[in-house]
Amino acid sequence: MAPKVLVSDKLSETAVQIFRDRGIDVDFLPDVGKDKDKLAEIIGQYDGLAIRSATKVTEKILDAATNLKVIGRAGIGTDNIDKDAASKKGVIVMNTPFGNMITTAEHAIAMMFAVARQLPEASASTHAGKWEKSKFMGVELTGKTLGVIGAGNIGGIVCDRARGLKMKVVAYDPFLSQEKADKMGVEKVDLDTLVARADFITLHVPLTDQTRNILSAERLAQTKKGVRIINCARGGLVDEAALAELLKSGHVAGAGFDVFSQEPATENPLFDLPNVVCTPHLGAATTEAQENVALQVAEQISDYLLTGAVSNALNMPSVTAEEAKVMGPWIKLAGHLGNFIGQMTDEPIKAINILYDGVVSQMNLEALTCSAVAGIMKSVNPEVNMVSAPVIAKERGVKISTTHQDKSGVFEGYIKLTVVTAERERSIGGTVFSDGKPRFIQIKGINIDAEIGAHMLYTTNEDEPGIIGMLGQTMGQNGVNIANFTLGRSQAGGEAIALLYVDAEVPAPVIKQLEDTGMFKQVRPLQFDVA
Repeated sequence: MAPKVLVSDKLSETAVQIFRDRGIDVDFLPDVGKDKDKLAEIIGQYDGLAIRSATKVTEKILDAATNLKVIGRAGIGTDNIDKDAASKKGVIVMNTPFGNMITTAEHAIAMMFAVARQLPEASASTHAGKWEKSKFMGVELTGKTLGVIGAGNIGGIVCDRARGLKMKVVAYDPFLSQEKADKMGVEKVDLDTLVARADFITLHVPLTDQTRNILSAERLAQTKKGVRIINCARGGLVDEAALAELLKSGHVAGAGFDVFSQEPATENPLFDLPNVVCTPHLGAATTEAQENVALQVAEQISDYLLTGAVSNALNMPSVTAEEAKVMGPWIKLAGHLGNFIGQMTDEPIKAINILYDGVVSQMNLEALTCSAVAGIMKSVNPEVNMVSAPVIAKERGVKISTTHQDKSGVFEGYIKLTVVTAERERSIGGTVFSDGKPRFIQIKGINIDAEIGAHMLYTTNEDEPGIIGMLGQTMGQNGVNIANFTLGRSQAGGEAIALLYVDAEVPAPVIKQLEDTGMFKQVRPLQFDVA
């Protein structure tokens, strides 16, 4: 029997025809995604579901999806899919992360022109029968400095287009190597330098704990007088209230926003300001982009249902069903190792080296490597997946190398991950015990045995009495319960580390309290997806 797919949103007829041409039974019901009760009623018939943003794939829908094997989202955002519930049901979630890059980049460039020349206000004035030529004095883009926050796929295209406009481009991106920056023709700078020098600032990063309010009130105050700020990435990257005040005062000359902290945005501090251009999240809204992602998702779903091939999956490695049974815990371990390194590394990464020892060296190393690299990248881009992570790393000039060897130690197998930056090398090793649980076994060459939890705290210090008591007392005084406490040291009186597995995220004031003791070289909270 042919696989059956439901298209519950408005995909193009060409995309629907791809399913038919490949022998898949497809129902094109573009309005059913808005009717959650109807969707729940019929979803049990289908092996695949192709959607855009209108369909909300909730836990209730997934409970009713008794035959569903794959969900394909035409676009990058998957907030409308309960990915945890999908994973528990064994349903693959795919997206199309590269289909709308050019469209979004072009929208940012268009916003820059609109803000620089006050085009919306001038158009409205002229339509009203006025001829206020002297009122709308603009500025040129040529010769101006553009600060690009996030020089990945979309940001990289913006850099290229801006250089074509004869702008000087400075870029901030933790994963941008000097070699890649040179190749792109941009100057790699830190964030403080960027905001101080830029005439225009454009953001192209995802919304994460690290990037939320990356342009905070304090950082906005450090910008160059007369700066213009563009956000076509994600709402929440800029303190909108603080920006509104700076726009009113004239410190910020203009802004162009396509995304907002609350959407749909019916009210916002930026609204009704004459020097602000606003659009309703149109970054991917072109005919070409919508067609591209629709065709891509149809091909991806068809490939999986007909051949088992997995592309751009957010919740599954690219391995066969047989491999997954054995490799599952090791894939999780590789991701945890990468995530640890990613959260610990603030400077640009030049190289990633992975050693596979013993039994793990005989597994699908490509999938394991993709998981490790994705773990590193997810600290700054949670939307990255095992397929796109190596591509992104390569685009940013990060060299990835792997080595495999026969059993060389006390463990049947282990993975050691090392990253190289301009300042240092950082390494971590891990293994999978017989119970199937991943463990950290070495950090910075210091042997440990650490269970991995959702919330952890990592500290480094000189080996001296009182550290354990200080950590325990501080956690206890602040109501932070310790589930597991692991210690290690290079030698007596040498460098020592502690890794605490705690029941909840350690609050920022507690981190500062530990730092203020002067007893620690480093105090870093860590988060891991252990579901």
